[in-house]
Amino acid sequence: MNFIFRKFRNIYKRLENGFQVTVFPEKFSLYPKLQYLHHNLSYSQEGEDMILSRFFENKENGFYVDVGAHHPQRFSNTYLFYMRGWRGINIDAMPGSMESFNKIRVCDINLEFPISDGHQTLTYYEFNEPALNGFCRDISMKRNGSGNYRIISEKKMKTYTLSEILDNYLPNGQNIDFLTIDVEGLDLQVLKSNNWHKYRPHIVLLEDLNRFPISQIHKSDIASFMEKQNYHFYAKSIHTLFFLNKN
Repeated sequence: MNFIFRKFRNIYKRLENGFQVTVFPEKFSLYPKLQYLHHNLSYSQEGEDMILSRFFENKENGFYVDVGAHHPQRFSNTYLFYMRGWRGINIDAMPGSMESFNKIRVCDINLEFPISDGHQTLTYYEFNEPALNGFCRDISMKRNGSGNYRIISEKKMKTYTLSEILDNYLPNGQNIDFLTIDVEGLDLQVLKSNNWHKYRPHIVLLEDLNRFPISQIHKSDIASFMEKQNYHFYAKSIHTLFFLNKN
């Protein structure tokens, strides 16, 4: 029965892709299979989805939570899995950010909420490069005027905790395979806002802008916090740390 279901699902996805290419050629394209047969297609900024793909290579129909999702495809740690049939929750604070998610990631739960470690009102710094948007004043001031980057607006926003978002939007009985966080300097605060007794993703990956080498990972406040939650350091890209649930 599962084999038949997967077969029909694959047929449906091919028909869906064909329809999109035919009706919206400026937005969608098909890749010749032979030309890209030996390529690994990555959407992440530093290949994080390739590390996750290797870890979850035999898993179907998984579930992710993406905090600081930014864009449905660009720099996305989850889009590759969405294309494979996974589903999840995408969260971003940028006003209007979920419009593109609701068009491209229609099967996901797409939420526009600022996340921090409590209910507070913070200043959101919006850049001409949306990937740099965030609440951390120090980081935003350093980036403002660096190269071509500049702050184009500042907005006051009320923040929510990750645990209350999951309480309200995570489907009943749904386990989280991986949680990915990239919120430009507030990553530790987002971690602290989760209920680690109730919500324990198998893998947690998030940005640490301090860029500690592996030999000094113990100096990372993020690594120390995750160790206390019974997660151990598992892998690393340039900025991203991966933690595996010890349980």
